[in-house]
Amino acid sequence: MYRATAAIAGSGFMGGAHLEALRRLGIPVKGVVCSTHEKAVKTAKDYGVSTAYADYDTLLADTEVTAVHLCVPNNLHFSMAREALEAGKHVMCEKPLAMTSDESAELLALSAQKDLAAGVCYNLRFYPLNLQAREMVAAQELGRLFHVNGCYIQDWLQHATDYNWRVDSKAGGALRAIADIGTHWMDMVQMITGQKIDKVFADLATVHRERESGPNQWSAVDTEDCGSIIFRMEDGLAGSFFVSQVSSGRKNTIRYEIAGEKGAIAWNSERPDELWQGFRDEANRVLPKDPSLMHDVAGAHASYPGGHAEGYPDTFKQCFKAFYGYIEAGDYRAPVPFPSFADGHRELQLCEAILDSHKQGRWVQVG
Repeated sequence: MYRATAAIAGSGFMGGAHLEALRRLGIPVKGVVCSTHEKAVKTAKDYGVSTAYADYDTLLADTEVTAVHLCVPNNLHFSMAREALEAGKHVMCEKPLAMTSDESAELLALSAQKDLAAGVCYNLRFYPLNLQAREMVAAQELGRLFHVNGCYIQDWLQHATDYNWRVDSKAGGALRAIADIGTHWMDMVQMITGQKIDKVFADLATVHRERESGPNQWSAVDTEDCGSIIFRMEDGLAGSFFVSQVSSGRKNTIRYEIAGEKGAIAWNSERPDELWQGFRDEANRVLPKDPSLMHDVAGAHASYPGGHAEGYPDTFKQCFKAFYGYIEAGDYRAPVPFPSFADGHRELQLCEAILDSHKQGRWVQVG
């Protein structure tokens, strides 16, 4: 049983996903705050929570709340995370952590001064077989790594009539597809390989220069719909990936393949309970998501036995399990078992390097 009590800022898709995962873990959710009190009242009723906060200050003043989940538009993350830390609350923030790396650096410094847990919801690393891939790489089962490649592709913004606040750089930031989904891919491969992406070369594209933002209303678009990135990691490991939100039929497809001297591994989110293993001199095989067949650390993040599927909602549960387990242990100098503010800061540095590379047409060093 967890002693922490959570509150959620935001009522959209992510707010609901966070609430469900918290409930599955048995973590009490005291209430919710939204852009208006009226919306908070409706959301609290929909969520089945007791408190609809009048505003964010009221939430932060609630001494029963120990952790805040930020599920609000990107341009609010920095100020709300800073205020929560200053109020002594643990913070789980949706990505990106902030709008710029200067802002995320400030949050990182502030979090380092506090005995508080500070996480960013890069939940997709918590698919059990992604953790298995990390353990296999660390155990040298692939040997020396040769290269990494993959993609994260969707189709939800394919038409010029598709619109969302993320399209607006003022609300979402200068990058959209890269920041929204590309950072998940980069977080995953950096976690699995144990290496940071060190320099990048990017080519981005906007296929719809205008989108229908309302009835008979069209707005200019200054964020990318898709892009290709080649990169080098810290020890020179080569890699590449493609990101798109305009790929027909791909609702939410994440793929990576990592090749090494002893073999290769590949994973696809459309078949999340299978990890492909490739070999030169023996038959290829598929490792199913089965705790009895996995490394112990990875198996501990699989809640169900082999043959019982685990998917997207389970990644939130496992991410928050690591987050609240860390809070429960109470040692805030211990290694962090969840995506931290340091990870969130690095992703913003990556985004800025990718944007600079695209604008300048050259390799750019990260950070």
